[in-house]
Amino acid sequence: MQGNAFGIDLGTSEIKIYSLSDDSILIEKNMIAIENKKNVFAYGNSAYEMFEKAPSNIQISHPLTCGVIADINNMEQLIRLFISYISKGNPRPADFYIAVPTDITEVEKRAFYDLIRDANVKARKIMVVEKAIADGLGMDIDVKNSQGVLVVNVGYETTEISLLSLGGIVLSRLIKTGGLKFDEAIRQAVRKEFNLLIGQKTAENIKKSLGSLEKEGRGALVYGRDIVIGLPVEREIPTDLITSSLQEHFDTIIDSVKVILERTPPELGADIYRHGIFLTGGASQISHLADQISAATGLKVNQAQRPVESVVLGLSRVLKEEHYKTVAYVIEGMSK
Repeated sequence: MQGNAFGIDLGTSEIKIYSLSDDSILIEKNMIAIENKKNVFAYGNSAYEMFEKAPSNIQISHPLTCGVIADINNMEQLIRLFISYISKGNPRPADFYIAVPTDITEVEKRAFYDLIRDANVKARKIMVVEKAIADGLGMDIDVKNSQGVLVVNVGYETTEISLLSLGGIVLSRLIKTGGLKFDEAIRQAVRKEFNLLIGQKTAENIKKSLGSLEKEGRGALVYGRDIVIGLPVEREIPTDLITSSLQEHFDTIIDSVKVILERTPPELGADIYRHGIFLTGGASQISHLADQISAATGLKVNQAQRPVESVVLGLSRVLKEEHYKTVAYVIEGMSK
């Protein structure tokens, strides 16, 4: 393996970085904790541990919102810290390949380039890969042939639905529904039904354990604050309440998948009928979503083996396999 290169998927919830030099993937929470508005107190998983627990002088935030960079200064700090960590404190000049969503503006795409350029990580070359293309490669799909491939990536704040063919994106739709909306729906349902306030982390744990709870035939045991008496309490939340609270957001995703299918050219539609829909992204693992998409569309749903990592696995293939180098491009007007 020649050279030093990184593939970066700036997920809203988790950042994934592939290092070509040692063929490894780093996955950490895309969060930073800032003390007194200026000092980095913690970052990554350490910052997540403090989330919803920190005092007022420590601000904990996601520098990304809905797949785009909302806080470029903190994001630059995170990139610098993570690259330094991977490089054991001694970053060397490297090529950077970064995944970007399709349905964002050119200005927002340029921000991804500026982020790497200004992060002081010794970037020799900065290339961009469409996130959906990287997703396909990460699921072992040959995105450069003429076969139509429908990829549904359910992320933390967004769901990206993309139709791929011949190494490009034929149709794409980005909706602001994802894992965070699922968590909020669970919190609202628990508050309405049990007068119980629970944290975002608790809701996320309920969501992740839904499938196993249903298999075991038991409810989710949670701790929160009773609104009526104002004291901490323990409650068991039935799984059918959790499932019904998520239905509206499942329907939103399904409706958007149907919109793309309705606009799909007939020949590509025939490919999708034969091969099915490819479902990936961290929030795609939630119980019932794949089954409901399949039932609503009449198509087979192929779930990614490593849904959290599919984009960064695709970037690793772009870095390692010459055949896929052409899916990466330079943002127009940028010299590197």
